[in-house]
Amino acid sequence: MQDNSNRTLIVDSTANPAPLGLMGFGMTTVLLNLHNAGFFALGSMILAMGIFYGGIAQIIAGIMEWKKGNTFGTTAFTSYGLFWLSLVGLLVIPKVKWGDATESVAMGAYLFMWGLFTAVMFIGTLKINRRLQFVFGSLAVLFFLLAAGDWTGNIAITHIAGWEGIICGFSAIYTALAQVLEELYSKS
Repeated sequence: MQDNSNRTLIVDSTANPAPLGLMGFGMTTVLLNLHNAGFFALGSMILAMGIFYGGIAQIIAGIMEWKKGNTFGTTAFTSYGLFWLSLVGLLVIPKVKWGDATESVAMGAYLFMWGLFTAVMFIGTLKINRRLQFVFGSLAVLFFLLAAGDWTGNIAITHIAGWEGIICGFSAIYTALAQVLEELYSKS
């Protein structure tokens, strides 16, 4: 019996969405942690970054990773995009009288759960590269420090977390820009 079927090879020519997601995460993380370190108050600039660049841009990157068949990228970017949107919701909803403010014990639990998620995602980075290992490892530490700061009410822990978060955010920015430049220079 002869096989007369035609086969079509589809080549993925879409762009790498990881730099977009990493930049959205990194820039928003740096700005929020400048606040946590005590440089300025929490304001609309951080909230807007949380909604649009930290939130929506990462969700878009997660959907693009899904299209590429990358389960890790889909899970990471979509989850952290939704983290930023939920964090902004936790901060804004009480101000518009849609609910009560989240108590520090509950906020600590929220941050601790994100720390657990991130710790497991860090294990996944052990099969990827050192830059992402640093981003995820430092992010897990950040979440656990922020949770400890909320649970204890110790502002010094939150300030330390802020400095650690600035390092984490800049490591994501570095990773994003390295991917962009490596791709550009490999094509020349």
